[in-house]
Amino acid sequence: MKTIPRWGSLFVYCVFAAFATALVFAIIVAGGAVALASHQDATGDQPQTALTVAPAREGGTRFTGMITDSHCRARHMRNSHLSTAECAKECVRTGATYILVDGDRHYILLGGETSLAKLAGERANVMGTLQGDTILVNAVGALF
Repeated sequence: MKTIPRWGSLFVYCVFAAFATALVFAIIVAGGAVALASHQDATGDQPQTALTVAPAREGGTRFTGMITDSHCRARHMRNSHLSTAECAKECVRTGATYILVDGDRHYILLGGETSLAKLAGERANVMGTLQGDTILVNAVGALF
């Protein structure tokens, strides 16, 4: 009777173990993707990538997006020691203005600098009046 050399059985075992590990990992990732997709569907029909504009009861129109600065926009320096909020505040101190960004659209925010500074680097609701590409800010609130 012929026997398989020891290195041959070790090779077969390693290939089988790698295949089994890859299969388990693929199942976990697929399950996570399905759970995430169903969670996003359950949170509402409105896509989260577009700037959300909704009529408000008082104070103008409600806009939803990320508050950041006109210099870095939503892409703050990755090698900086500053957080997103600290970077936005620093850029505003050096001459940039606060803007509202969501996707490819951005709007300059005028007024309410104190409230904007508190929510810099975060998604927020901004109440105000739209004039061209500028929002005259009446109120700012946290998204959640």
